[in-house]
Amino acid sequence: MKIQLSDHFTYKMLLRFVLPSIIMMVSTSIYGVVDGLFVSNFVGKTPFAAVNLVMPFIMVFGGIGFMFGTGGSALVAKTMGEGDKHRANQYFTMIIAATLICGVIISTLGVIFMEPISVFLGADAEMLPDCVLYGRIVLAFNTAYMLQNVFQSFLIAAEKPKLGLWVTVAAGVTNMALDALFIAVFHWGVAGAAIATVSAQLISTVGCFIYAFAHYPNIRLKKEDWHITMHDVRRHVSRGIPLGLQFSVLAVGIIVMQGGVVQFDMLDGRMVSNAAQNGFGAANKLNSLVMTPMNALGTAMTSFTAQNLGAGRYDRIKKGTLQAMVLMGVIMALAVSIGMLLTIDQLYLHVFLSADKVTEETIRYGNTFLYVDFAMFPFLGFIFSIRNCVQGIGKSSFV
Repeated sequence: MKIQLSDHFTYKMLLRFVLPSIIMMVSTSIYGVVDGLFVSNFVGKTPFAAVNLVMPFIMVFGGIGFMFGTGGSALVAKTMGEGDKHRANQYFTMIIAATLICGVIISTLGVIFMEPISVFLGADAEMLPDCVLYGRIVLAFNTAYMLQNVFQSFLIAAEKPKLGLWVTVAAGVTNMALDALFIAVFHWGVAGAAIATVSAQLISTVGCFIYAFAHYPNIRLKKEDWHITMHDVRRHVSRGIPLGLQFSVLAVGIIVMQGGVVQFDMLDGRMVSNAAQNGFGAANKLNSLVMTPMNALGTAMTSFTAQNLGAGRYDRIKKGTLQAMVLMGVIMALAVSIGMLLTIDQLYLHVFLSADKVTEETIRYGNTFLYVDFAMFPFLGFIFSIRNCVQGIGKSSFV
């Protein structure tokens, strides 16, 4: 039986669909921010710079998790719109299996090659141990983050977004509590930050699976749901890879910039300052945080358009896309306004850095980065809106 969709479509209905996705993605993005906050204030300048250095590289692998989650959710949403629940569950099991296999490969490679990767990113002898330690711990448990992304996307496609929302928020609170315990109390340094993050992700993932399958019998997986065909795999890959690549492009860009930023802190091949790295790191965290709702709206629209495509409601796709663009404009304006307000008296720097790290040079590097990035938000919001709506109707090659 097909999902029955109301003929009277309003902004309120669109918000009810996308708002949980926005809150979930914001909550997840806070993990890295909280890690950096505690490391900066309780550990020191060099460990903070180390976390900032490897974080974009870890985000590249996050893009792969995004590929499995969002790319697969479009297939799940479309088949649910068509009323084929069994087929939707088959797609979900395929995504789980592919994520587990890919997660193990990524974790293994990440742990083995984290040291040369850190050197390539620009880590000096002082930063290298912290880079390797933080990166290895997070990447060793990267599968949990990938599965969290997959399951959250499935819950949105299955019209159970509030469940994913509450579990994600709970995991975010857990991450903050564990950061405080492991870093401020136990003094575990960057290892404590990494352990807090992966523990929160594990709690979120396991909690989602147990609660959802216990309380919602209609989304429980059965033996026959694990019948996976190569045709299904190809369909998922064709949709997921463009999404994963597009998400990772931002992280790759940050990696490239990070390599250049490190040079500003070096003289004759020696690290003489952390001002550029600290300013860039704090500004990048703020930028990523205020950008997250825009990215989340685009992600939710992938499932929205796919579901309506499956139900044959092309009118809702057109209307919803136009409304999403208007909503994106509002969110973009709010994001830029909040970001600019946080630059007053360098408030964001005092949030992410301890007082001794906020220097004139740090302020100059951080603010310059933010001003340029915020100026490009209108273009970025348009891309997020249109790109994901096009992905939802299965035209991945177009974007």
